[in-house]
Amino acid sequence: MARIRKFVAYRRIDKKPYTRYSKYKKYSFIKAKPHCRVARFNTGDPKKKFELVLHLLTKDNVQIRDNALEAARISCNRTMEKDLGKGGFYLTMRVYPHHILRENPLAAGAGADRLSTGMAHSFGKPIGIAVRAKQGQPIFSLRTDKVNTRLAKRSLKKASQKLPCKCSISIEPYAI
Repeated sequence: MARIRKFVAYRRIDKKPYTRYSKYKKYSFIKAKPHCRVARFNTGDPKKKFELVLHLLTKDNVQIRDNALEAARISCNRTMEKDLGKGGFYLTMRVYPHHILRENPLAAGAGADRLSTGMAHSFGKPIGIAVRAKQGQPIFSLRTDKVNTRLAKRSLKKASQKLPCKCSISIEPYAI
């Protein structure tokens, strides 16, 4: 299996997405959509009443690949579950990866001039999906009690280290 290309090539947000996936074939520019690698979008106890909500916010406009979101979710979830169990928090991923990333593979090596079309047909093949997050947009929301605020901050800090952007944490009282 081929290695994943470094995300520095895709991190910046351009003006338009240039990708369209529609359920109607004539409106769909991309014929096949890659599957989403995020296993769960909600973990923990959704029915319990918590006192605080902590949000992980982006500090700049950025694209975040789905495997980075999954790595961040796993690290945050593991840190919280280790100390509180499954009933002591509720973690929600607030974004969904809709944007399709494309790559124009160019052949290299002997005889590559006969195989490659160069940039003549450079629309590219879909290689993955990503989130287009704006500045200040919440990526994760974590509900917990006031006693566990320090642990929740630490777990969201660990999650932010898996993402390709600078993040901040905001704390609010949870109101239903």
